[in-house]
Amino acid sequence: MNNDVYILAIESSCDDTSAAVLHNETLLANVTASQAVHEAYGGVVPELASRAHQQNIVPVVSEAIKRAGITKEQLSAVAFTRGPGLMGSLLVGVNFAKGFARSLGIPLIDVNHLQGHVMAHFIKNPPSAPEGAAKGPLSVSKTTEAPSGAGAVTSSPPFPFLCLLVSGGNSQIVLVRAYNNMEVLGQTIDDAAGEAIDKCSKVMGLGYPGGPIIDRLARQGNPKAYQFAEPHIPGLDYSFSGLKTSFLYSLRKWIHDDPDFIEHHKEDIAASLEWTIVDILMKKLRLAVKQTGIKHVAVAGGVSANNGLRQAFHDHARRYGWTIYIPRFSYTTDNAAMIGIVGYYKYLDKAFCPIEAPAFSKVSFT
Repeated sequence: MNNDVYILAIESSCDDTSAAVLHNETLLANVTASQAVHEAYGGVVPELASRAHQQNIVPVVSEAIKRAGITKEQLSAVAFTRGPGLMGSLLVGVNFAKGFARSLGIPLIDVNHLQGHVMAHFIKNPPSAPEGAAKGPLSVSKTTEAPSGAGAVTSSPPFPFLCLLVSGGNSQIVLVRAYNNMEVLGQTIDDAAGEAIDKCSKVMGLGYPGGPIIDRLARQGNPKAYQFAEPHIPGLDYSFSGLKTSFLYSLRKWIHDDPDFIEHHKEDIAASLEWTIVDILMKKLRLAVKQTGIKHVAVAGGVSANNGLRQAFHDHARRYGWTIYIPRFSYTTDNAAMIGIVGYYKYLDKAFCPIEAPAFSKVSFT
């Protein structure tokens, strides 16, 4: 096995332009340029996102290589997010990766974005990993807390394990047998958990993105203050559209009686919404553990940064004897480090990508 594999990874599936450099499984640099322009529109505007990626891709890649302390000539391969995601955003990263790899004469590795989220648990950090001071529009990944508490471990999960993948676009329970062998046991039939949170936040007039806002308010509220409808979907699939409808109708009634209801009770509303969504997620996950007998359980994706969901994982570890795996906060949102770790494993298997491979906007796992 080559002990000096350097992977440059590029992630551009939505509104964050990110580049990372890994030395084998160890992260050397993870640089991300975010796009604040979308806040004014209450959601990501695809055309604005792709234009921002075009502006950010070169400085982000250059900064990642610089902070990794290597030259581009030392790179072994270029890994990139091929999909799923916004097509305009993906094309910027895909085309840059192809051109960069060809200019250096090194292999090209395509990575499924969802696979990257799941495999973020396998990224290793050097002992002196940076805490991540911001530098203009670019920021370095922060080294944050590892899992703690009963049933939690800091190592990577053993195969097979279950992973709850929750983000703005996905809510899935995944059986992970290997980095390249994943089976979706259950998934949302309509809206994803993160999407439901963002839309409910928008209805409340709290701003975008709604996830961090709801999370912050929920810490100060009573999770049992209000009740919202929970779906009854058979099997391991999820549904959040009914919850959104229940939330909207409840707000309308409360505002009719008190026009300032949201302002007076926003903490309790946020806490109750968060509790309901987490409860829906964990009920299905408990069923998956029961059906498979697998008690090594991980969480991944943007919603895995939610404190209520993290606490639920710790509670289940103590109550049901699960061994849980919770990612660092810096690996929950879209980032290139998670693309790089999959790229490293595919490099070892020589699973390279032809230069003509197109981006794809929709797919589950490949």
